[in-house]
Amino acid sequence: MKLIRPFGPIVAKVTIPKNIIDSLNKYVDEIINNESKSKELDYGKNLAGNVKQEFLLEKEFSVLSGWEGFLKENVGEWIFKSLNKKVTQFNIIDSWIVRQFENDYNPLHAHGGHVSGVGYLKLPDDFGEPIQGTKKDNYNGHLQLVHGSNMFLSPIVLDILPKVGEFIFFPHYLIHTVYPFKNKSSERRSISFNATIGDDIYNIYGNS
Repeated sequence: MKLIRPFGPIVAKVTIPKNIIDSLNKYVDEIINNESKSKELDYGKNLAGNVKQEFLLEKEFSVLSGWEGFLKENVGEWIFKSLNKKVTQFNIIDSWIVRQFENDYNPLHAHGGHVSGVGYLKLPDDFGEPIQGTKKDNYNGHLQLVHGSNMFLSPIVLDILPKVGEFIFFPHYLIHTVYPFKNKSSERRSISFNATIGDDIYNIYGNS
C-alpha cells in the first residue's frame, strides 16, 4: 500500500488481486448480457455520472468473490497507517460498477458514508488526443481528486491516470471528477464503494 498526501486528506493506492479482477469482470459481463438483471441492479439514478451504465454489486457476490474482504482489509490498513487506529466496524453501504464510453463523464461530486474509493477493471488502450493536439496536457479519461484552495506548495488537484488493477481509497468528502475520452470502440470500466468505519474513528470532533 502506498499512502499519498498531496494536500490535506490521506489517499491510499493499492493493487486489486488478479483473481478478484477476473471475478468482477466475469460478473459484469454476465450482468450486461442479462437484460432483466441489468434493470434490477441499475443504479444510475442514484449516482452523479453521465455514463453508459452503472449498476450495483449484489451482496452475495461481493462476499464470495473476495471483494468485500479486499475492501475491509485495505481500509483497515489505510486507517491504521494513517491514524494508528484499528477499524473494528466496517459496513459497506454500496458498491457499484461504472461503464464509461466515448464522451461519457463524471462531474465534480463527493460520496456518502465515511470512506470511498475507485478502481479499474478494464481500460481503453488509448484515451485519444485533446482537441488542441498534444501541446496541452491530456486529461482524457483521467480521475482527478480535488481539495482546498490554490496556495504555495499546496496543490488542489491530484491527477490520476487509471491503470487496470489499481484502486484508490479516499475519504468520502473528497471531491473528484472523471473526464471524457475519445475512443469509439473501448470501455472504461471501474468499480467504486461507500462504507462506514464507526464514529469512534470518523468523528474527530467527539459527541459534543
